[in-house]
Amino acid sequence: MRIAQVLEKPIRALGGTWNTQRAVTALRDAGHGTGDQRQQEKRTRQALRDLADAGVIVKTEPRRATYRLATEQ
Repeated sequence: MRIAQVLEKPIRALGGTWNTQRAVTALRDAGHGTGDQRQQEKRTRQALRDLADAGVIVKTEPRRATYRLATEQ
């Protein structure tokens, strides 16, 4: 299963604002926390971008990796 698919579940379930650290924690809790912190953050940022490209989440801050569900206002 792709990391973005794994991450999508907690984002949809919990809602709210998601940044890299919150997403890393969610992935680690789901058993996908392999590698050092830098590797985990890199994979997580890519997963967040993939979810944004798919229209699941939207970026809330232009210069930071901060997102929210596309259906939340």
